[in-house]
Amino acid sequence: MYAAYHCPTCHVGSKTAVSPTDETLECPHCGHVLQVPPKSFDGDKLQRCLVCPSTELFVRKNFPQRLGVSIVVAGLATSCITWHFRMVFATFAVLFATALFDLLLYLLVGNVLECYRCQAQYGGTDGESEHGAFDLEVHEKHRQQKIRMLQSQPLDTKAT
Repeated sequence: MYAAYHCPTCHVGSKTAVSPTDETLECPHCGHVLQVPPKSFDGDKLQRCLVCPSTELFVRKNFPQRLGVSIVVAGLATSCITWHFRMVFATFAVLFATALFDLLLYLLVGNVLECYRCQAQYGGTDGESEHGAFDLEVHEKHRQQKIRMLQSQPLDTKAT
């Protein structure tokens, strides 16, 4: 299993191997040591985030969303060009090829667990079925909580 996260101290992205017996995570960039919360694993199944105190995780595809949208937009743009030149068969061929390519990627790419609060990702884990898909309500709860925490911090009084 691996964990991909941003270190809370240096804010640099890290990817490290993790096992259920590990008690700490160490940032390879700054050396900051994170204590793995107790009861993070139930056997080999991840139950909570190892980086932050959140227990809310969701399952998503291990694929960059921007790349997926770019593929669909490229297919759409290509089909618009073929439509402009009145190549109806080519237009629908491009659209179906794009949809087929998207479907193949969906079927071939594995899943990861992602934390709503800190966006840490965990791949190669068991127990993905215990966590649901993305829930906008839970995401919004964590987003609003983050905004409130930033607003409640005292302003920096140093002169610039």
